[in-house]
Formats: sequence, structure tokens, C-alpha cells
Amino acid sequence: MKPLLRTERLVLSRLTKSDFNDVKKLYMDQEVRKYLGGVIEERVLLAAGEALLLEEGSHFWIVKEKESEEFIGMVSITNHHDGEWKEISYQLLPEWWGLGYGTECVNAIIKYAFEELKLPRVIAETQTANTASCRLLEKVGMQREKTLIRFNAEQAIYYRPAGES
Repeated sequence: MKPLLRTERLVLSRLTKSDFNDVKKLYMDQEVRKYLGGVIEERVLLAAGEALLLEEGSHFWIVKEKESEEFIGMVSITNHHDGEWKEISYQLLPEWWGLGYGTECVNAIIKYAFEELKLPRVIAETQTANTASCRLLEKVGMQREKTLIRFNAEQAIYYRPAGES
């Protein structure tokens, strides 16, 4: 049985191989991938998916709307590029954007990171051009720490220490 996180409108379940077809929708959607390096081919995604399930210290959840059980997206806590902190990441299908679901699931993951994993701090990285993502991160109490150039684009690093809301 997959451990679940529940919010008012969402159910977050641990990612499994059986979720591949739903997750594929995210990685093959041009709008979703606009600020994430572009669409990923299915064969590359298949290989990467196996690695995701085995990545030490990482946590991946699929997000579904509680009532309809419709797939909304995916959230994760993984090692950040800097190797020092854990990063919260999220991808939602465009039809669910702007309805508060992103804020709801990211808040749940932040709570999990601090209460269950006992992390002292979490970060998130997004392109500064992705203003909706920047607003979401600020809405969940994260603060911009710095900007840098990575993946040929200006990125903003946000952080939130444990104990702040």
C-alpha cells in the first residue's frame, strides 16, 4: 500500500511504475516543460523513471484531485544541484493551474519535509521568467535567496527554514 498525504482537495501517493502513463503527460506537455528544459522523449523518460524510483533519499508523489481522482501532477523532494540541501519540485498539468492546487500540494510537501523528514531547510529553484512559480513559492512562505545562471537561464533559488510559516 502506498503511503498517502492528504489535503483538503488532494491525495498525494508515492510514485510507482504504474503511474508512468500519468507522469508521461507532464514530461510531454510543452506548457509544463516550458521552463524545465523542454519536452522529454518517451524512451528517455522510461529510463529516467526507473532511476527516479531508486534515487536514494528522494521522495516522489503523484497528485490527484480527491473527489474525482483525476491526475493533476507530481511533486518531489530530491537532492539539489548544490548537494547541500533538499529541493522541493512540482509539475502540474495546465488545466489545474491557477486554482490553488499547486499551493496546496507544495504546502503539504513542505510540512512533510519538516515534520516527517526533519529537514532543517528546504529550497526550490525556478527560472525567474516563470513568474507564476515564483509567486507560488512566495505564497508558501519561501524567500528568494539568490539568482544565478544555470541551464542557460536565470534561476531563482528560494528557501524556507524549518519553523517558519
